[in-house]
Amino acid sequence: MHPPFDSMVYIVDDDIGVREGMAWLLRTRRLLSTSYDSAEAFLAMLHSAAQEAHATPLPQQAGCILLDVRMPGMSGLALFEQLQASGMAQAWPVIFLTGHADVPTAVDSVKRGAFDFCEKPFSDNALVDRVEQALLLSQERLMARTQQDFLQSRLGELTERERDVMRLVVEGLPNKLIADQLDISVRTVEVHRSRVFDKMEVKSAVELANLLRTLT
Repeated sequence: MHPPFDSMVYIVDDDIGVREGMAWLLRTRRLLSTSYDSAEAFLAMLHSAAQEAHATPLPQQAGCILLDVRMPGMSGLALFEQLQASGMAQAWPVIFLTGHADVPTAVDSVKRGAFDFCEKPFSDNALVDRVEQALLLSQERLMARTQQDFLQSRLGELTERERDVMRLVVEGLPNKLIADQLDISVRTVEVHRSRVFDKMEVKSAVELANLLRTLT
């Protein structure tokens, strides 16, 4: 499976040769990329995007970050920690580019949530394969987040009484027992149950329960 056509690879490395070489390599696989010569420059881009959105930017397109471990100024590791804290490293998986001396550090970063690391000089095909896998993971995570946002929006449309009925429906109670517990008529339960199904866009209690299980 090929990553989405509009996915973006963000190259953050102070070595212009690495940035240009990586951009060329990605183009051979028809992957879009954009480059930054420092962690600060990359953060400035994110800050600008946040100002335009009037909030913390939540990526709409799949992406991944190729990040040099050792750079002047802010290190790649320090940037990674900020990206993790903001949730950006989950939306855009991070692949560290590292020299031999920094391999143990990169391995530790993978244990802390980085997608992978590639030691310089790296195998071109192996690196781009991992980039494509990271982009596919990014797409999956963004789609899951969209589903979560949509589900939360639908839940927000329920009245308090509809939520009460929904909870008992999901527990498997029949309408008569729900009516007894909530001290309302069976007909009222039926009306609320129907409205819950309509708002949640489901056709059965089983489908509703499965949908709610996807909430994190």
